Amino acid sequence: MTLSWRRLRPGRRASKELQLGEPADVEMELTIPNHFRCPISLDLMKDPVTLSTGITYDRQSIETWIEAGNLTCPITNQALTCLEPIPNHTILKMIQDWCVQKKSFGIERIPTPRIPITSLQVSEILSRITTAAASHGQKTDDCRDLVRKIKALTKESERNKRCVVASGTGSVLAAAFAALSSSQRQNVAVLEEILSALTLVFPLDGEACSYLGSAASLHCMVWFLESGDLSHRRNAALVLKESLSSDHQKIDALLEIEGALEALVKLIKEPVCPTSTKASLVVMYNMVTNNFTSSLSKDKIKERLVEMGLVSLLSEILVDAERSICEKALGVLDALCGSKGGREKAYHHALTMPVVVKKILRVSDLATEFSVSILWKLCKNEGREDGGVLVEVLQVGAFQKLLLLLQLGCAERTKDKATELLKMLNIHRERLECIDSTDFKALKRSF
Repeated sequence: MTLSWRRLRPGRRASKELQLGEPADVEMELTIPNHFRCPISLDLMKDPVTLSTGITYDRQSIETWIEAGNLTCPITNQALTCLEPIPNHTILKMIQDWCVQKKSFGIERIPTPRIPITSLQVSEILSRITTAAASHGQKTDDCRDLVRKIKALTKESERNKRCVVASGTGSVLAAAFAALSSSQRQNVAVLEEILSALTLVFPLDGEACSYLGSAASLHCMVWFLESGDLSHRRNAALVLKESLSSDHQKIDALLEIEGALEALVKLIKEPVCPTSTKASLVVMYNMVTNNFTSSLSKDKIKERLVEMGLVSLLSEILVDAERSICEKALGVLDALCGSKGGREKAYHHALTMPVVVKKILRVSDLATEFSVSILWKLCKNEGREDGGVLVEVLQVGAFQKLLLLLQLGCAERTKDKATELLKMLNIHRERLECIDSTDFKALKRSF
């Protein structure tokens, strides 16, 4: 294989050549030795490894080959007896020496790559974590150091992360968290490290979620949501969302914990980061849309969330929220508007109608569906004879948007609600001139 480099000669020599009429730079060709090239990519190997068949490849190329489901050697076509390639230090040293010799051609020396972790090494660390977590607080420092080691290895490379996740790290860390949660105040440091490590190995499997769904684990996560610093609150919110999903029993158990709802609303009121806000909204959405067996019914949950001022908070964050947060916030607001208290709060908040109408056809199909559902609930259940809500919805341009939505097409359920809304709005349409909510250029300023 032949590669070309353009070597720039030193300044003094270059100027001299220019005076003599010679070119200052020269196109130079350099041939890479065949045994330094990867048989798959044909490029210079940066991390040579040898398979059980004795053939050497670049690590990235052969791992891509194996991950694609190929269990044979690309050159010999022999079955691989071991899928863990062995680093070829001899070839690597030869390549590095060759790079140093060709430094004048502009070739940089290839750095010595870090050897990726193996599944055997991960299993050994996880075994030690399990033993330390079962020591009833006697080896919490050892457990914390081992969890930190897992975190460092996971962050080191994508290959390491895949190996760590495939070795069942999520289940082991979740089991350790559940075991140490019974005495959370004595094990705060190690519990914080485990929460942080768990966020690196998403998605969690069913076994991990079952450990995190225990009463002790849920109490501990709520405690972190209430009293932890910003990073710990974020990690607790992410792990809580990942472990609960839409499991009714776990959500029931969470609702029984004092301060759980307040902690989730606090993440909306005092946001830590977009990811924690999304996680909190997902958990609350599951709370207000699923059927429960706990002492709190859906209506009671909605009433408590409304009393905490969630309707106002959602109306305010919808003004400039990103797509994902917008969809989740509209979903929760739609559920809250299914209660009388939620609708009353929405009626009295100046932003609710304009911001909900604005989201129709501007964010996503899901956001449009939620927005139409919110307007339908607010307009259909209005108790005022003068149709004040309908007039307000007309003023912010809902009629035009709903017509456009029917023309463009939407889900059948949304179509039915939009049609019913148009019929209700049409009665009051002649009373005022509609204003397009998306165009404020014609409005005159007071000054």
